[in-house]
Amino acid sequence: MKLGIEGKSAIVCASSRGLGRACALALAREGVNVVINGVTPATLERTAAEIRTTTRATVTPVVADVASEEGRRKLLEACPQPDILVNNAGGPPPGDFRQFGREQWLAALDANMLAPIELIKETLDGMIARRFGRIINITSVTVKAPISYLGLSNGARTGLTGFVAGLARDIARHNVTINNILPGSFGTDRLRDNAAASAKPGQSPEAVLAEWQDGEASGRFGDPDELGSVCAFLAGAQAGYITRQNILMDGGNFAGSF
Repeated sequence: MKLGIEGKSAIVCASSRGLGRACALALAREGVNVVINGVTPATLERTAAEIRTTTRATVTPVVADVASEEGRRKLLEACPQPDILVNNAGGPPPGDFRQFGREQWLAALDANMLAPIELIKETLDGMIARRFGRIINITSVTVKAPISYLGLSNGARTGLTGFVAGLARDIARHNVTINNILPGSFGTDRLRDNAAASAKPGQSPEAVLAEWQDGEASGRFGDPDELGSVCAFLAGAQAGYITRQNILMDGGNFAGSF
């Protein structure tokens, strides 16, 4: 399917690796000019080169932390009027909520709730004026099925979900949509880090991952490229009647009907 977004521009946050990288690659394959970012210059440049080689799209790498005001300013300087905004950020650390103080909560809110809201605020009116805009937030399955040791993520990402649900109704008539993708267990560094943090004394991260994979309804972890393809479709011209949705990608793990 041709998604009708060739020549459009996109900011894809936290995109030097993992799910953000997969989203940037999928958009670039559709002819979208993408601005990507990360905090490690070598990793970012390598990703930019790989996407250019694979797609021949225009890729602009920006060394920036999207959770910071300066980082967001750099992204917007590189792409002041994006047609597509993919909000994404590394999740906050796992752990017992009793260990978290105000500083940890504010950091989680800054990265996973307030940063996306700030980028939406800076780019939304331009989308409305051009009568095309696609905002996709990469959140987490924990929005729908909270996990006890991911309390920081549960709270911050659910806050973002509630905010955009109200906003999406107000802007739908302008052909600007907001949707959320809720990933379950994907084969990324984040999953491996969580496995290491969850390992019991004497247990290896590999053993934790094997146990988790065995418990997956699909018998496997998700491929980041699968999520990237869904992101690209939601950004496409044909997805204009899809908005305010939380699209769960967890291989069937969630046990509810809705």
